[in-house]
Amino acid sequence: MKRRKFNPAARLAERATFGADGKPKPHVVQAIERAVEVQRPLVLANIRRMQRKNPSANAAELIRILDRHYLNAVTGGGAAIGATAVVPGVGTVAALGLSAAATVGFLEATALYAQSVAELHGVRLADPEKSRTMVMAVMLGEEGTSMMQSLSGRGTAQAWGSTVGSMPSGLMGTVGSSIRKQFLKRFMARQGTAMLGRALPLGVGAVVGGAGNHAMGKGVIKATRAAFGEPPKSIPGQLAGELDQMEKSA
Repeated sequence: MKRRKFNPAARLAERATFGADGKPKPHVVQAIERAVEVQRPLVLANIRRMQRKNPSANAAELIRILDRHYLNAVTGGGAAIGATAVVPGVGTVAALGLSAAATVGFLEATALYAQSVAELHGVRLADPEKSRTMVMAVMLGEEGTSMMQSLSGRGTAQAWGSTVGSMPSGLMGTVGSSIRKQFLKRFMARQGTAMLGRALPLGVGAVVGGAGNHAMGKGVIKATRAAFGEPPKSIPGQLAGELDQMEKSA
């Protein structure tokens, strides 16, 4: 039987991320939660920026543009971090640190994307708890979709995203706790591998980082579609008014 080689990078990543009990360390959990919590003004600014670049685009077209920009951003970010492994002087420990930064960047980009799509569907997420739960559920993919459909009382074939904004605070606290626990478990399992992949030497990290983020990004887009359904043709009235007000005050 062939013995597995000792991987110092894996040990370093594990010690930096997980405690002796196997759970993510508090600072890791805090960083993840901060990364998926984007303030609503930034979301509106993101939509307005896309609208300025594409003044004739309706809501459905803006969502398709957001899809493309998001996928390009997370794929390029993963490849850029992976490419640092070939730079002289950037060792395994430093590469792992950069890889962790890439993970936070991926989360922030995903949160901005998912919340921007929600707004264009008419779902106003000013409550940080609701927006954070929505983003985590989207990132869980089919599992998150199933959990949210069950908790929101929606059937298996129906989009659940529109119910998030109207959920009572008490129910949202229960939902958020369940989603958060499952998200941390699944995300840390996936990112442990992705983090090491981006730290691989000799240019392999660029391929693994870019390909891994591309696959996860496509999964997020698919899950967002499942959450909110088909994009509307027109920008929701309240959002359109807020965007117009932003333009006037700029």
